[in-house]
Amino acid sequence: MVKLPDLCKEIATAILLPLLITTAWAQNAPPPKYSADVPSDITTPNSVETRIGTLKFNNGVPDQKTIQLVYDQIDFVRGIDAFLTGMAATSVYALCEGFGQAGFKRNQGIGITEDLMDARSLFLTPNTTTVYVFLCLDLKDGPMVMQVPPGVLGPVDDADFRWVTDVGLTGPDAGKGGKYLFVPPGYTGGLPSDGYFIAKPRTNTLLVFYRAFVKAGDIAGAVRDVKANAAVYPLHATTETGEPPTTTFVNTSGLKFNTISANTFRFYEELNGVVQNEPADFVDADTVGLFAAIGIKKGKPFAPDARMKAILTDAVAVANGFARTNLFASRDERAKIYTDRQWFTPFVGGSYLFLDGAERMLDARDMFFYHATGITPAMSMARVGSGSAYAVAVQDAKSNYFDGGKTYKITLPAPIPAKEFWSFVVYDNETRSLLETDQKLAGVDSTAPGLKKNPDGSVTVWLGPKAPADQESNWIQTMPRKGWNVVLRLYGPLEPWFNKTWKPGDFELVQ
Repeated sequence: MVKLPDLCKEIATAILLPLLITTAWAQNAPPPKYSADVPSDITTPNSVETRIGTLKFNNGVPDQKTIQLVYDQIDFVRGIDAFLTGMAATSVYALCEGFGQAGFKRNQGIGITEDLMDARSLFLTPNTTTVYVFLCLDLKDGPMVMQVPPGVLGPVDDADFRWVTDVGLTGPDAGKGGKYLFVPPGYTGGLPSDGYFIAKPRTNTLLVFYRAFVKAGDIAGAVRDVKANAAVYPLHATTETGEPPTTTFVNTSGLKFNTISANTFRFYEELNGVVQNEPADFVDADTVGLFAAIGIKKGKPFAPDARMKAILTDAVAVANGFARTNLFASRDERAKIYTDRQWFTPFVGGSYLFLDGAERMLDARDMFFYHATGITPAMSMARVGSGSAYAVAVQDAKSNYFDGGKTYKITLPAPIPAKEFWSFVVYDNETRSLLETDQKLAGVDSTAPGLKKNPDGSVTVWLGPKAPADQESNWIQTMPRKGWNVVLRLYGPLEPWFNKTWKPGDFELVQ
């Protein structure tokens, strides 16, 4: 009688022996007649340790766990890329949705800050010194006319925040005002031969954002000029009298509404809203493919399953983390304006297309669209005496981030190189919108009544929870437990700004 242990040995031998013979034969067999010298770096080991776990392969074929790991990873990476690539488009979408909340939907009215901007309305880095005029157009139903008042300044951007044209001082009307005609993508109908400045954008949605400048403190006068000369209506729309329809104006000053895109899973729903409203090719094919790879495709419902929704929820959290890191701790040396100051530029390289030769500066583009609103060559390529120059600070002289519970001061040496005027505006690090305080304008500017100059003509600005004694006119309020950042704007920057012979001070911690 065969004992059980002996039987097991015999069975094992019967199973293993053919395998050992086969393996030995394979190791000692001559190479195939047609064989290559295969370098090891084009093959895949049976086991590879990576940051996402151990990847296993059998003669180059992944096992089931590896398949799941790599698909989860690629969907995660594409979710991050979709956030960074798509946030320009979702920013326009959020603006237009916010305008609808405020009472003027696409093609149906114009918003105007009749009493300037304040922190109750959520916008990315607005200023509080000029009257804003804004609206959204949707060209799906045909060409739209926008009449622009004299003396304004601003851009028209498309649904992917690409510049279409300027209006006003830097636009084709050269500050004289006039009628702009926006033609939908693929439009084949007839158009007027004259009387309009015609633009043919790549998208249905257009964002219009211009400033009406306040002269001698007359805000009401600037508002009247806009209402008397601004309008929006379909090209062929007329009333019974043959006149264009009356335009509705909405005073947005003090209204509570949001125009900032989401940093949660809802971001992808906003991006889907953009894709569904625009032509299929409103962005390049690679970007269309990126969005489609995570389930956002023209004409298809966006309905991720539980697995994909969890991955995208994680992806947007990481992408938002990068966007904040890129803004508040940029590693791009080109962003620095001065080697010995904390100030940096939101327009790295001075290009509104974020180009440095053949290079698209991806981090620079991401920084701008996470922090700001509106794009135009006039903003990024200011010339001596015209346009605007911008500088951002997020840290004090010792490289510490600003603390809303502490007091800081900064001095702008004389003469400050601004032909028109300069301004400081403070923003909440969380929202990138105006800092919520008891101070309406969240900043100071050179036109403010009572602004005090030092004996040498320089100006010292104080920032903190309480105004230092006798410095109320030069003080910007901050709030304890609130982080903040600041933008310095020079309107009509002069040569010392461009050649850097003029430098603003750094922020000094007082207490």
